[in-house]
Parts: sequence; structure tokens; C-alpha cells
Amino acid sequence: MMEPLNVLGTELEPCGAHPPTGFFRDGSCNTNQQDIGSHTVCVVVTAEFLAFSKEQGNDLSTPLPEYGFPGLKPGDRWCLCAARWQEALDAGKAPRVAILATHQDCLRILSLDDLKQYAIDLC
Repeated sequence: MMEPLNVLGTELEPCGAHPPTGFFRDGSCNTNQQDIGSHTVCVVVTAEFLAFSKEQGNDLSTPLPEYGFPGLKPGDRWCLCAARWQEALDAGKAPRVAILATHQDCLRILSLDDLKQYAIDLC
């Protein structure tokens, strides 16, 4: 099995462990064919994005203890679905992106140039 790569073609870095994120809830935006939502974009959530996501029907800020989910708060890092990030971008609400922790599979949906404009980890 190949090592997962980020959008720059280098080793995929961890996204965040508090709360555990990713399709596999292992802190990585790694993916496979079962990840229909493509949870591949490592973002730093903002209050504005959380409100936008809730308006779209995906409330990420409310805790769901029965699923071990504490709810997200501004500043948390989260593996976001690629299509949701594009929706947020189109609406002017896109959160910043940790490029080195964003899986290359998101490039099937997203533009690398757009991701780079929101990158927090490029010089």
C-alpha cells in the first residue's frame, strides 16, 4: 500500500487530534473508496464557517456525546469534505487550509491554486 500524499505530492501530515478528525478518526485526512464524502481538506475552522456549515445542514459546532463528538470551535483543525470546502469558497466563507495535511484526492474536486490561496503552511 502506498503512503498517502498531500496536494503537493509529499507525505501527508497529520491534521488534528483534538477532536480526532478524518474519515478514520485518526487525526489524518487520509481517505479510501468508502469515504464517499471525501474528507480530505484539512481546515482551521472559523465561527463564520461553522455558521455557514450549520446553515447548509451540517452542524459541526453542537456536541454529540453519543458519538464521542465534542463539537468544533473556532481554531480547531478538521478534515472537511472537499465539496463542502468548495461550497464555502463559492459563498465567500472558506476556512484556511493546512496544505501539507490535505490529501491529494481532493484535487479531483478542488483547484490547487484555490487551496494555495487559503494555505496557512506555505511560505
